Amino acid sequence: MLIFKIFRADEWAKLQAEGETLGAPVDLADGFVHFSTASQAAETAAKHFAGVSDLWLLAVDDARLGDALKWEVSRGGDHFPHLYRPLRLSDVVWHQPLPLKEGKHIFPAEARP
Repeated sequence: MLIFKIFRADEWAKLQAEGETLGAPVDLADGFVHFSTASQAAETAAKHFAGVSDLWLLAVDDARLGDALKWEVSRGGDHFPHLYRPLRLSDVVWHQPLPLKEGKHIFPAEARP
């Protein structure tokens, strides 16, 4: 199953340059890399990236992450995927810009429930 990470442009550039990352500031503070499922991604964008442009959506196959991926209860009692190791560029299946149109992020079909 694909899971999704939203990065600001500088965070995505750092992952590309360094080959791995411990994530965004919120990930560093929490001690794991936050991901969302397709059914959670739009709400994550609205809650944590409202009005933010220049974002990138990264898709990762959860099977590639092995035991370092934990599904834990978070927002609204939903189980969210949390990665307890660095995210590696080689983990990313695809990436693309996450455009903002009229205040709403537009997700590709592959990232919608």
